[in-house]
Amino acid sequence: MNTPLTDQVRTLLDRAGRQLSGAEARATLAAAVRRLDEPLRVAIAGKLKAGKSTLLNAMVGEDLAPTDAGECTRIVTWYRDGPGYKVTAHLTDGRYEARPFDRVAGAVRISLGRPAEEVDHLTVEVPSRRLREHTLIDTPGLASLSADVSLRTMSFLEADGERAAGTDAVIYLLRHMHGGDLRFLEAFHGDDLVSGTPVNAVGVLSRADEIGACRLDAMAAAGRVAARYQADERLRRLCPIVLPVAGLLAAAGATLREEEFGTLARIAAAPAADAVDLMLTADRFTATATAAGAGQAERRRVLARLGLFGVRLGVRLIRDGTVRSAGDLARELTAHSGLDRLRETLATQFVGRAQVLKARSALATLDAVLRSPGVAAEPAAADLGAAAEQIRASAHEFVEVRLLHLLRSGRMPGRAGQLAELDLLLGGGGTAAPARLGLPGDAPPELLAATAERALARWQAVAEHPLSARELRTAARAASRSCEGILAALRG
Repeated sequence: MNTPLTDQVRTLLDRAGRQLSGAEARATLAAAVRRLDEPLRVAIAGKLKAGKSTLLNAMVGEDLAPTDAGECTRIVTWYRDGPGYKVTAHLTDGRYEARPFDRVAGAVRISLGRPAEEVDHLTVEVPSRRLREHTLIDTPGLASLSADVSLRTMSFLEADGERAAGTDAVIYLLRHMHGGDLRFLEAFHGDDLVSGTPVNAVGVLSRADEIGACRLDAMAAAGRVAARYQADERLRRLCPIVLPVAGLLAAAGATLREEEFGTLARIAAAPAADAVDLMLTADRFTATATAAGAGQAERRRVLARLGLFGVRLGVRLIRDGTVRSAGDLARELTAHSGLDRLRETLATQFVGRAQVLKARSALATLDAVLRSPGVAAEPAAADLGAAAEQIRASAHEFVEVRLLHLLRSGRMPGRAGQLAELDLLLGGGGTAAPARLGLPGDAPPELLAATAERALARWQAVAEHPLSARELRTAARAASRSCEGILAALRG
């Protein structure tokens, strides 16, 4: 039986810890071993005002991350599952301390007690089912007016010759595609662009409702823009999936209040002409002193929470009878926001591949240790580096992600049907057997086995055909092995 990938990596890291002499190197490797047992680290990154904190709140289902420009938004902040609410400041000198906090409109407001420059990162523990499989990391905005703020994010996320990235995967928020976005993604992937394994980035076309001028068809327009971005060859090799998400709408759906539903219901009950006139612009919606049965102050509050698109959508859903309660409206807002598709993508692309992503991060840490000046000359360094490369070259999980990247960057020869099936078999739609075989999740074992056997025979034939391109033969052998894995699991 093959040794699981994380066990192979753990064994190698333990061996390196025994063979290397430097205390700092051993401490770094011990931390990398512990990281293998932690939830996946997923960072949310993007330019200033891209909507990172709003999206994080939507994903957790609670107003946690502050969305204003307070002092703590200049610091990398980790949100992870815990038994209770707790905030810890990790200082730049290696010490850490618990910090007092309170809640302002739901958001955690932290008292740092010192200049932000002295804090490396903050950890906020929250009892949350949604944070059990991945820790979400809110990062300061790139291209900030403060160079120091941008540098904090880049030093945490960037992989270079000196160190591994501080996260296993990234959700990168785009509003418009700029050269700076491509440069950041290249820096995040580091050497992976050479080895061909950057499958740990998902792009989000944030504030998607604004792309269509907050019209009721705004999300469809945003979907077309996201598809264009995803088809861009430069972006596709760095970030193969781009999804439209209306972050403010998603956050509102996760935390909708009864009084907000009441405000929208009163507007929906007004004559249609009055309601339409009120919602022409955001300024008109808030400036009119009295209108449509809803006071000016409550209209301002609901606009701040839902945005103009959310207001228009909510009023329409109430008026046409689609929703009749705050719970109904919350579900519809979430469904229209694109958040559900983002969660499904994270489950298949990140959580489903947690083993390979965490193993990749651990090996990157080992590489950085072996390159450091005090370690590179040690006798064991060369053998440990060769062992790490052996794992990368031979572990089937790494082979799959390399081939997926070739597929999605348009560098794999083959017919469209072949490439689509390859994408599934290699885990592009999820790592569970039904997803790999293109079958429903409740497909019976007999159907799974029969489908896998047919796929195995088909891809073995491609691998052995003398006219198959070399890259396609390599992919066919990997697909055959994936089929064999499915069959072995079913038989077991």
